Amino acid sequence: MNSQIDPEVQAKVNQWLNGSYDENTKQTIRDMMEKDPTELIDSFYRDLEFGTGGLRGIMGVGSNRMNKYTVGAATQGYANYLKKCFQEVDQIKVAIAHDPRNNSPLFAKISADIFSANGFKVYLFDDLRPTPELSFAIRYFGCQGGIVITASHNPKEYNGYKAYWDDGAQMIPPHDKNVITEVSKITDVSEIRFDGNPDLIELIGEEIDKIYIQKLKSLSLSPDIIARQKDFKIVYTPIHGTGVKLVPMALKAFGFEEIYGVKEQDVVDGNFPTVISPNPEESPALKMAIEKALKIDADLVMATDPDADRVGIAVRKGEGFVLLNGNQTAAILMYYLLRMWKENGKITGKEFMVKTIVTTELLNDIADKYSVEYFDVLTGFKWIADLIRKYEGEKTFIGGGEESYGYMIGDFVRDKDAVASCAMIAETAAWGKENGLGLYDLLIDIYKEFDLYKEHLISIVRKGKTGAEEIQAMMDNFRKNPPKVLGGSPLVVIKDYLSSEELNISTGEKSPIFLPKSNVLQYFTEDGSKISVRPSGTEPKIKFYFGVKAPLDEKEQFENVDTQLGAKIEEIIKDLDL
Repeated sequence: MNSQIDPEVQAKVNQWLNGSYDENTKQTIRDMMEKDPTELIDSFYRDLEFGTGGLRGIMGVGSNRMNKYTVGAATQGYANYLKKCFQEVDQIKVAIAHDPRNNSPLFAKISADIFSANGFKVYLFDDLRPTPELSFAIRYFGCQGGIVITASHNPKEYNGYKAYWDDGAQMIPPHDKNVITEVSKITDVSEIRFDGNPDLIELIGEEIDKIYIQKLKSLSLSPDIIARQKDFKIVYTPIHGTGVKLVPMALKAFGFEEIYGVKEQDVVDGNFPTVISPNPEESPALKMAIEKALKIDADLVMATDPDADRVGIAVRKGEGFVLLNGNQTAAILMYYLLRMWKENGKITGKEFMVKTIVTTELLNDIADKYSVEYFDVLTGFKWIADLIRKYEGEKTFIGGGEESYGYMIGDFVRDKDAVASCAMIAETAAWGKENGLGLYDLLIDIYKEFDLYKEHLISIVRKGKTGAEEIQAMMDNFRKNPPKVLGGSPLVVIKDYLSSEELNISTGEKSPIFLPKSNVLQYFTEDGSKISVRPSGTEPKIKFYFGVKAPLDEKEQFENVDTQLGAKIEEIIKDLDL
């Protein structure tokens, strides 16, 4: 035994070396033992677990890596759990989709084989498809579950496995933990039924695309305006991903005619050759699209991540373009939705919208103005979907979003949907143009009406076993030693979602938080600032969300007030010693 390797890690390594794994896998393990014990430890120190986005990890050999065995165990465990939960169903059905990543088609096919070997009817998309379309397909076919193979916006070495329940939403407790329990019961790969039944696997494709797009078209609130603004120029890039076909289809269905792609990025490629990271939250990912937009004098730039559930946008500002962050796009989108619902006489008092706890409070202010009920939920669209399910038949969901560039409009998809979001953002922009406003001007108008909200995110990456321990130590320290003042303003409330307690600092009074337990801390200051701290559920990082605000009396004051708020955020960052 290598003295550097923990006995528990070594036991897992031995299990793989002595088990029914293929010889290439075993040889890779031997090579790591000899040449790279640190990599070996990271590959085996834990089993991949479902977080806010499901199973996600670096591709490679080991229990902490995405490979045919970890995907196989996850699928077999999930299948076993579905059998337990749906014993009364004669034919359990699942839908499967995948993104453009390396090994995604392979992992999707392996999963389809395992489900079919367990007697399930499988609806397998014939090629890459957006994650939201998978959510739609689950509901359309009346499935009990489904999966999509994707690592969303992560770098090319990652892949992932998102598992869905019968409502088309990602799994929430107790289902997610119960699946893990079932997976952990699989102690030998011989328990995974890899030999599929082709008779139970049905390929699906264009017919579902058309039905999905027709449903999206029903979301449109201003078709007459689009008809007048049909020459509105849009540059769209899928960043080598699944939006390449469906987003232009949706835009055309809405009535837009001037849609331009970025030729180099329309190429489906899991290596994402034109970007460092295929993440529309990062400005380099939109660089080529903005260059194209400047060349053709376009009005709007949009980019989706590889599985087309997140969208980043760039809007006109003077002669150039400026990127909007996820909070800003959410504010514009929700403002448009609520305003149009009211103008169209659709608000009856039974409507609601939802945002996550780390998303801008501006959305709640907008909902208040239009007398629409709003809810805060934990990070992850599965919690928004959970509320939709809870109120189905009683209340109507208008829309929701989160700061990390994800939005959902309507309830027929139960996950963030960049295809629908692109169409509705374009419609919002066309409505703005009809009224003499670019999206940037509209945003400033919103700030003038509701206060200028400025948000900022810091992510600190700590990889591997030691990194996970360091992140937990940081959370422990913030719990035990909370700051008294942030940005010159005293703390008034601390919310700890792990203990489910809200503390009023001035009175010492504690009140319950009626949300599921989660490792999240929030600090609220006297001047309305909000600081949230949470480890990521899908990546080896800890995230700090900063939200500050101030009145904006005149449009001309925007730059000055924005600069002042930026300075306040910097002061808070120093106070937290980050």
